[in-house]
Amino acid sequence: MRESKVTVKIPRPLYRKVQQVVEDSGFNSPTDFIVYVLRDLMGEAEEHSHEFNQDELDEVKRKLKNLGYL
Repeated sequence: MRESKVTVKIPRPLYRKVQQVVEDSGFNSPTDFIVYVLRDLMGEAEEHSHEFNQDELDEVKRKLKNLGYL
């Protein structure tokens, strides 16, 4: 059985940046890239079920900034 999907809205300028990254990578679509990044972040969050230390918080903030969220 296929997993159901949902729509997530992101700012258009961020989507354009994702499209540029996808053009120069092995990803087939912006959606594939976004799913990959979110799975990576969620995997890291699950590994750290404790409270984040300052270095870990800084790393998450850096990744969110690189994605255009901060």
